Amino acid sequence: MITVKEATSKSELLDFVKFPFSLYKNNPYWVPPLINDELETFDKNKNPSFENAEAQFYIAYKDNTIVGRIAAIINWSEVNDQQKKKVRFGWFDVIDDIEVTKALLEKVYELGRKNNLEYVEGPMGFSNLDKVGVLTEGFDQIGTMVTWYNNPYHVVHFEQLGYVKDKEYIESKFPFSNVRTEFFEKANDLVKKRYQLSPLNFKTTKEVMPHVDKMFDLFNESYANLSTFVAISDTQKEYFKKKYISFINPEYIKFVVDKEQNIVAFSIVMPSFSEAMQKAKGKLFPFGFLHLLKAKKQTKDVLFYLIGVLPEYQNKAVTAIIFNEYYHTFKEKGIVNCFRTPELADNAASINLWKHFDPVINKRRCTYRIDL
Repeated sequence: MITVKEATSKSELLDFVKFPFSLYKNNPYWVPPLINDELETFDKNKNPSFENAEAQFYIAYKDNTIVGRIAAIINWSEVNDQQKKKVRFGWFDVIDDIEVTKALLEKVYELGRKNNLEYVEGPMGFSNLDKVGVLTEGFDQIGTMVTWYNNPYHVVHFEQLGYVKDKEYIESKFPFSNVRTEFFEKANDLVKKRYQLSPLNFKTTKEVMPHVDKMFDLFNESYANLSTFVAISDTQKEYFKKKYISFINPEYIKFVVDKEQNIVAFSIVMPSFSEAMQKAKGKLFPFGFLHLLKAKKQTKDVLFYLIGVLPEYQNKAVTAIIFNEYYHTFKEKGIVNCFRTPELADNAASINLWKHFDPVINKRRCTYRIDL
């Protein structure tokens, strides 16, 4: 007998967060999140996503043992401003039992029907800076701290239940040795001269902070035309600033500015924390933060997390300036591997940026949808 219960108390939410730790216990590719970080994400008083979203968290039990979890989410900005009558689901993990999957998804349908929504899509989080997609290829590749991992049967369950693929995302990697400077060095000089642009580099997080709000504004502008995009609010900017910026090496944040010092492009690269997160086992203390600190300083793998260019500067090779700056930083740091985090498979402009580095697609993921 399967029972599904909403997780509302602190101890229930802790059970919700900890379930994947038992599900993927001996899996060498799963990267555990930080438990307190996850709990904060689900805290309506701490996560500003709840200003324009609502969520319910459910745990499935079988014989008094936890066998699955799911978050049912409505992003009201998406529903009201974009007229997408969608209920989302995320943080979906389950044993290989389609009846458990069915029982959990039923709770998502209930929330959708109650609010007169028309379809379900997931897995996805509250906003565009949350994790997205179920893994469909690359189960033998280590995950990252900005993606979900899952077993192959998740996809089988969705398809058996009549879900269809909605959006596809790709992840890829290339060795830094693939980077040939002739593809951006010349363009870097030309673009700087023609548009009177210059790079902005940082040595400390303190130097970065005054520019972060403008960076998020640029992020909103540069991604506005993507079908999946929901803009980030001012309070979300503050939240993400505190949550993520200190995690990132300041020298891995690059801006391009015009002659008035306005930001026209930016990029964020993160050190790979995957192995450090595995060693931390969900906890910063007593030793987790030391593993993360060591990775921040010493890892030879980097993740291209975000890149954004103002619409009026797109197709003007401004990224040549960014690539040129990263080339020198990575060379100095002895970087070995470059990874690209999920991007829409149909975002040709973005995919085209990397063609000269001969990236290899190592993971695919997608969101699934079904009509209510």
